[in-house]
Amino acid sequence: MDDDLIGTQAPRGRITDPAEAVHRLERAVPDLARYRRPEPAPIAWSTVEEDLGTALPSDYKHLAEYYPSFTMSHDFIHVGLPQPGRERENAGVFEGLVILQDWWEADMSLGMRPYPAPGGLFPFNDTVVGDFILWRTVGTPDDWTVTVANRDGGWWHYSAGVVQFLAELVDGTLEPWGLPVMHTDARAAHS
Repeated sequence: MDDDLIGTQAPRGRITDPAEAVHRLERAVPDLARYRRPEPAPIAWSTVEEDLGTALPSDYKHLAEYYPSFTMSHDFIHVGLPQPGRERENAGVFEGLVILQDWWEADMSLGMRPYPAPGGLFPFNDTVVGDFILWRTVGTPDDWTVTVANRDGGWWHYSAGVVQFLAELVDGTLEPWGLPVMHTDARAAHS
């Protein structure tokens, strides 16, 4: 079953400060700065987390407070983020969980169960071609790491947070393992 597990990549050091993780992403994706809010958005995190059934990582929350949803790398990755007044719009997450459940039932998830199973996979986002970027919900949300499920069936792990993952994927620190080489552009997503 582990034939499709490509491996695990680890950063030189895990960024634990949410502001530092977002700053790292801003350095990797210079276009992102034009969309930064001057003040953090008042997102009702209790509503988002209650609807999802889990707390979320601090780096993700910090990113969402300062940025609208955006795309990066020639629109290859869409980074969907909760928006003030629209906190209950989580349909994409729930659709992702249904897909993960289908994969589990079809024995296509390398034995990794979907959330809410202990340590289960929780969808962060996907790419325009159907790759999934997932959180592995082991430990507290700030301990969660990333799992990538490539459209071709290869899976791999990254042992840090999702904002650091995005930064290192774009800046070339991280091997893309089945993903294309990333570009440093970004633009606000239109919803």
